[in-house]
Amino acid sequence: MSKILVHCRLIDSLSCSLRPNTYYYTFHCHTNDLGSSYLNLNAAQYCISVMALQDDPCSEVEVLLSFSTFSRPTTVPLGSGYEVLYETFLSVYGHHIDVLRKFIIQIYSDEWGQYIDFPEGFTIFNKARLRLVPLQSEGTSLGNLTPDTTAFFCCDMQERFRPAIKYFEEIISVGQRLIHGAHLLGSPLIVSEQYPKGLGSTVPELDISAAGLVYTKTKFSMILPEVEKVLAALPKIRSVVLFGVETHVCIQQTALDLIGRGYEVHVVADSTSSRSMVDRMFALKRMAQLGVIITTSESVLLQLVADKEHPKFKAIQSIIKTSAPDSGLLINV
Repeated sequence: MSKILVHCRLIDSLSCSLRPNTYYYTFHCHTNDLGSSYLNLNAAQYCISVMALQDDPCSEVEVLLSFSTFSRPTTVPLGSGYEVLYETFLSVYGHHIDVLRKFIIQIYSDEWGQYIDFPEGFTIFNKARLRLVPLQSEGTSLGNLTPDTTAFFCCDMQERFRPAIKYFEEIISVGQRLIHGAHLLGSPLIVSEQYPKGLGSTVPELDISAAGLVYTKTKFSMILPEVEKVLAALPKIRSVVLFGVETHVCIQQTALDLIGRGYEVHVVADSTSSRSMVDRMFALKRMAQLGVIITTSESVLLQLVADKEHPKFKAIQSIIKTSAPDSGLLINV
């Protein structure tokens, strides 16, 4: 292994209020490879502790991890940063936090007498109190919908399901309203087809020509790499309006995958069904318990326009002028 002789010079320093005897430093590094010039190491992102650097680099440091009403002491490797701490939170509270939308880690500051956001590039060298804090989605309040932060997911509305799914004609009719509304408001539409070789294509009543993605799948959940790629290209999306079949299988598994990735999910009760109404009823109850919003097509469309002065209000009004079809779905919610 070759050795490199590095000369550093201190440019400035800033006291680190979170730990005594600790400072933020900016260094320049002298290198012969680049003509004996000095390079900025950008070391202001790193916190150097005079005492900690003398410790065994393999040692552990005690931390108290808090989430919601829970607190548990544990240890992490000396010098752990955000990623290691996040993984530690998951290992301790994973079964509680897997449905969080977004979160930050905070550390208790003796100087301020309260928790503050974990500084970028900061690492743990001394005993500390940390907590994981869920955040409200940006650009929208809980349960609200706006056209530029909402995507529509149409799940497996295919021909071969027609004779098997209860109230299939009714949920197709409502699906038409949702797809038309999404197109009018400029919200992206993603459409899945489950094993179309055996189950056929999307029913012809649904115009999916403007969909951003139509893809085939064998997995029950809609969340496949191609969908994640589309969502990654739409960073403003915070909410998903989900409808289709079957409620207790593909809809439920898609909803759980989405909330696990930080999205707010609105399942449209009058546009989702199953072969069994018992399965449908308990799936809707389970999803609601896990934070999925169970709603209706008219509620979704009117939330998206929000105001009768919205330029698309009259067009949306014409869609909902005739009420969604009555069916036995209501008594099984």
